[in-house]
Amino acid sequence: MTDYDRRIVDLYDDENPDGPDHDRYRKIADDHGARAILDVGCGTGILTVTLAREGRSIVGVDPSPAMLAFARARPGGDEVEWVEGDASAAPMQPVDLAIMTGNVAQHIPDADWPRTLGAIRARMGRGGILAFESRNPAARAWEAWAAEGETSRESVHGPLVEWMDVERADGRVVRLAARTRFVDAAETVTTTLALTFRSRAELERDLARAGFAVETVHGGWHDEPLTDAARIMLVVARAR
Repeated sequence: MTDYDRRIVDLYDDENPDGPDHDRYRKIADDHGARAILDVGCGTGILTVTLAREGRSIVGVDPSPAMLAFARARPGGDEVEWVEGDASAAPMQPVDLAIMTGNVAQHIPDADWPRTLGAIRARMGRGGILAFESRNPAARAWEAWAAEGETSRESVHGPLVEWMDVERADGRVVRLAARTRFVDAAETVTTTLALTFRSRAELERDLARAGFAVETVHGGWHDEPLTDAARIMLVVARAR
C-alpha cells in the first residue's frame, strides 16, 4: 500500500477522538472478560492502548508503517505488541476477542475480506468474540460526503482547507479522494480510499462462511435497533 503522509497521521486522532464507539468496545472487552485481544486495523492505537491492563495481552495490527510509528510512540504504546500487516500477520497465539474499529471492515476489499475473517478465526478458539462496525448502506453516507464542499480549520500543521471528491463506483463500492490543503506549505495532499458498503445479509453470510455465528447487530453504540436511518451496523459474532 502507499503509506499515509505523516501530517495526515498527526491529524488522525483529532478527527477520530476517543468517544462512545471506543467506550462500547472497551465494554465488550470487559463484559466478555477478554484476556487476549487482537485489534485489526489499529491505526494510531488511540483505542488499542486503552484496552491494556494487568493480565491482558493486546496485539495491534495495521498495514501502515506511519500509523504504527505513531502508535508505538504514544503513551501506553509499550504495553501493546504492534505488528505491521493485515490480520494474517498477527501472531498465531490464541485470542478471545478481535475487534475492527473505525469502519476498518469497509477498507478491506472483497478479494481480501474472506481471508481476513479466516485469519481472525484461525487465531480464536470456539466461543471467541469478533466485534466490528460498518456503515449502514441504507443510510447512504456518501451523499452527505459529496455535498459537504470545502471546510477550513486550524491544526498542528497550521491552517487547513479540506474537501472530498466522491465517486460511487457501483452499488457497493464508494471511491473517495480526500484532499487536505496545508495552507502554510502551499501543498495539497490527496488520500484515496475505496470503501465497500456491505449489507447486513452479506456480513452475516460472510461471517457464517468463516466460522462465526452473529449474536447481535445494532444500529448504534447504545443497543439502538438497526433501521434504515441508522448510520452504523455494530456486529458482534461468536466463533463456532
